[in-house]
Amino acid sequence: MEKQHYTDLSRIFLRLSRFSHLNAMASWDMATMMPVNGSQARREALAELSVLRHQILSDKKIARLIRDAEQENLDDIERANLNEIIRQYQNAILLPDSLVEEKSLVGSRCEYGWRTQRADNNWPDFATNLKEVVRVSREEARLRADAQGISPYDALLDIYEPGMTSAKLDSLFGSLRSWLPDLLQTVLAKQAAETVITPVGPFATEKQRQLGLDTMNMLGFDFAGGRLDVSAHPFCSGVPEDVRITTRYNENELLGALYAIIHETGHARYEQNLPRTWPGQPVALASSMAIHESQSLFFERQLGRSTQFQQLLLPKLIAHFGPQPAFELSNLVKLTQRVECGFIRVYADEISYPAHVVLRYEIERALISGDIEVDDIPALWDEKMQQWLGLSTAGNYRNGCMQDIHWTDGAFGYFSSYTLGAMYAAQLFAAASRALPQLENQILCGDFAPLFTWLEQNIWRHGRRFSTSQLITNATGEDLNPLYFRKHLESRYL
Repeated sequence: MEKQHYTDLSRIFLRLSRFSHLNAMASWDMATMMPVNGSQARREALAELSVLRHQILSDKKIARLIRDAEQENLDDIERANLNEIIRQYQNAILLPDSLVEEKSLVGSRCEYGWRTQRADNNWPDFATNLKEVVRVSREEARLRADAQGISPYDALLDIYEPGMTSAKLDSLFGSLRSWLPDLLQTVLAKQAAETVITPVGPFATEKQRQLGLDTMNMLGFDFAGGRLDVSAHPFCSGVPEDVRITTRYNENELLGALYAIIHETGHARYEQNLPRTWPGQPVALASSMAIHESQSLFFERQLGRSTQFQQLLLPKLIAHFGPQPAFELSNLVKLTQRVECGFIRVYADEISYPAHVVLRYEIERALISGDIEVDDIPALWDEKMQQWLGLSTAGNYRNGCMQDIHWTDGAFGYFSSYTLGAMYAAQLFAAASRALPQLENQILCGDFAPLFTWLEQNIWRHGRRFSTSQLITNATGEDLNPLYFRKHLESRYL
């Protein structure tokens, strides 16, 4: 049969995708519904599944199939898929089964412990688990780096953002440092003279949940292929046919949970609209984590915090919680566009948010390179928070270096995706606005179809057919240009 070797590879990767589906569902359950006593058994089951997937992916017969498939007459999509297969195979063979299993076990243990340790501000016990994660992550980074001839941190960065390097990030983040702190202080001074009314609670969790569901429905979330739940840290996971998103509620605060839902809905819409014509194949996955974050930040920031969107949101707030002075349009806009220096990244405004990301990037890079150890993190975190935002986290671990789950499972190299995603989101929204001259009025009328069609045509449907650079160039006419991010912030806040 023509393309027989490529077809055989496709079958293997379809099988791997089904195991990935099971892994996603088991991990989601562990974070949302699993009883406490199930933690050890679930960790072991997930580790076993990780090893099984790794064994299939690193089997030597894949190398033979790849060699023969490269000689076959493949079309553009098949060639792009083969390139992704090669990339996944080459990444897999760098790691022994034992390390894959150990990474899964120590990561699950660290994440599960974090759920209570963060609430208790228990840094010593968390640090004990994190040291094991760092040890395994350093070994993974060393193996990857030796094989690729790059730095250990760049080897991890490449997992999430192929082609990105710490040198490029240093340039991008260095540019941010040249203007973002001044902009932050200017906007803080400008908003200090404004009067803002805080919504008065309590806000019942069930009503917040219903508000979130209404908003997800407005944003086109397909409830036949996904659901909303609660977890200790908001996230989106699953597969295009079954996307799970979560948030966390605080009955004394209204907008945090809602905007976490809007953020995760952006992730979910991307997942739900990835191409189904290449089922189970690597080419049908999201382009990169920065592009994934661009979609969530597009929904949350570019769209969700616009004045036009607030006009749509306002009647829903009143319907669920009744009228109050805070629920006036001008005040709601001030609330959702409020700039404040705070401790928690996921609740940070658009201007201070990059500070949280650069801080983590600098710490994790030093951690992986061995320049610092886990015990050094709290002091460094406090130092950098004071430099960027004028806040001290000394002794406040739960709102400092324990606030996120990303490091618990060894996701070092991921954090830069958030600010890269914000830059991509601003550039994409600018391009969409040029292509859709009536976009503001369409949003005001609740007609998101043109905008979502533009995203589907330019981002969602392509999966990994193109590199991130080519994808963004095709969509906007140029490669990543951080100037759009700066223009967006200055336009909205000045």
